[in-house]
This record gives sequence, structure tokens and C-alpha cells, in this order.
Amino acid sequence: MAQRSRIGEIVLEAEALTRPSAELEADRNSAIADLLHENRFIPKGAPEGPYTLHLGLNGGRLVFDIRRADGSPIGAVILAMGPFRGLIKDYLMLVGAHHAAVADGQHARIQAIDMGRRGLHNEGAELLLRRLDGKIDIDFDTARRLFTLICVLHQRLTH
Repeated sequence: MAQRSRIGEIVLEAEALTRPSAELEADRNSAIADLLHENRFIPKGAPEGPYTLHLGLNGGRLVFDIRRADGSPIGAVILAMGPFRGLIKDYLMLVGAHHAAVADGQHARIQAIDMGRRGLHNEGAELLLRRLDGKIDIDFDTARRLFTLICVLHQRLTH
């Protein structure tokens, strides 16, 4: 069942808008690689996967456009971005602070920032799990990785 209840491909819909910072590009690449390696993703009422997920922002809303592996549409789940905005803003601030701490060689500060980022990832994952409850069944690690991608998409639209 593991192969049928997962994302097999992910497409970020705002790819052409801007180039993310090097730090967010690294986060994005890591999140996508980890997500494709292992995830749990079961849309309610959908046929068996694996699924192609087109993740994007449209009109201030987060869009999970779910498709079959051949690209044919299954359906979409649309969430308001409002509840995520504070966490995303804090996450993007910490990404910048991490870059500055690395550039300055402040190892103790880097560790503190990394702990803060992990905490924000956890909060973002918990929020995503609650918002998708009854719509898409995902596990905590999948939610953490999707939250990272949501932050990258948001940064692309604001920079």
C-alpha cells in the first residue's frame, strides 16, 4: 500500500516568478528530495496513487492540485493562507538570520537558530495537519516537508 498512498512527483506552481535565496533553494531541494523518498499522502475519496502534487498559491490561497501520475486531474484542496502567515514570516526571518550567522561564523547562534527553525517547522506541520484533516491524510514528516515548500512558495511571491 505504501506506493499507492504517496506523492510520486511534486511541482511548485510559482517556479518562474522569482529565484529564491540560496538558503531557501537548499531547503526546497532538501524538502523535495526527502518528500519524494518517503511520504504519506492519501486524499479523501481519491483513487489510489501515487499522485502528482501541484502545490501553489493563487489569490492568497494555498492550492493542493492533486493529479494521477499521468497528469489527469483528481481534485484540489484549497486552504486560506492567513493562519500560516505568521509562521512563514518567522521562518523566512530565521532563514536570513541563519545565513548571517554562518557568514559571521557564530556557531552558538547557528545552533540556537536551528532549534528555532525546527520549532517553527513543527508548528507549521501541526497547523497543516489540522487544516488538512478530513481532506488529505498525511503524516507529521510529510507535513514538515510540505510546510517548507509552502514557505518557499510564499517567499517567491513576496521577493
